[in-house]
Amino acid sequence: MGKDIGIGVGAGLVAALLFGLLLKASALAILLYLLAPLPILIVGLGWSHRAGLAAVASGAVALALIVSPYLGLAFAAYLAIPAWWLAYLAMLGRPGRDGTLEWYPTGRLLAWVAGTAALAFVAIAVIASPDYDTFRTQIGQMSRRVVQVQVQRGRLPPPAQGNAAEGDAAKSDAPKAEAPDAAPPAADDLAGEVADALATLAPALAAQGLAVLFTFYLWAAARIVQISGRLPRPWPDIPATAMPRSVLLVLVGALALSLAPGFVGVLGIALIGALSAAFALQGLAAFHDRSRGRPGRLGLLIGLYVVLLLTQGIAMLALVLFGIADTALDRRRPQPRSGA
Repeated sequence: MGKDIGIGVGAGLVAALLFGLLLKASALAILLYLLAPLPILIVGLGWSHRAGLAAVASGAVALALIVSPYLGLAFAAYLAIPAWWLAYLAMLGRPGRDGTLEWYPTGRLLAWVAGTAALAFVAIAVIASPDYDTFRTQIGQMSRRVVQVQVQRGRLPPPAQGNAAEGDAAKSDAPKAEAPDAAPPAADDLAGEVADALATLAPALAAQGLAVLFTFYLWAAARIVQISGRLPRPWPDIPATAMPRSVLLVLVGALALSLAPGFVGVLGIALIGALSAAFALQGLAAFHDRSRGRPGRLGLLIGLYVVLLLTQGIAMLALVLFGIADTALDRRRPQPRSGA
């Protein structure tokens, strides 16, 4: 056990170093920062969950002491604890009826990936802006900057220009200069409306991307540990991944939470986004599963990924709906055989 803890401490320090590189703000630093959860996942999957906890603690303490307590807390809440938790779930097992070990189902693990991503986003949001109004202001400012870039690229029409008309009216002595108050041009500004909508959807988009990243991290770490020969769990049949129907109730609850004020509503919106990513991934798995044994399967899969790439995510909505239907119908699970 002592050796596992030592390996975990070393992995945590590596993860903290990768996370701290984000302060450099260079392209290479950001790329290395994205790899920060992998060391924690690797020790959690290949050694023990105690090694994963040691990695969380050592990384957070190192960043808190060397850089700032805020960065150590952010590291723990946003990446380290989620990575440890997912590795812990992946290594859960229990004896089955036939005496063999039943490992934690990949469908439930995928659902937890979505929930963990939503909670991680809310945690980092609260750490960065404990006051909800401040959080909303910061999200609004970032959304406006994004929209301004789109306006400059010509993808959105520029804001309505009301200054010139006001100047002409000021030069005139006609009573029109004192016209009754009218709605400002910005009220009908498409760019402003897009920025407000983007600010509302930002938690969903962020949690959606984080859920995809966590899924990739878990897969990549498991592959690395499997290649090293330390993965206790046999490699699962990933195309057979299917979340339980209870996740649909979680989605309904997230829709209800999204109507609440403050960070509770942010959690609901983030959970909707993370679950949409999980349903899309299940839809992708279902497509792989249902195409097994069919002629031209390789061409079908290549065509699917080409469509996803060319539509820039629009086809993702179809995958989300496919994943929801696959969960609701539950037709891919093996049915129990009736006794003869």
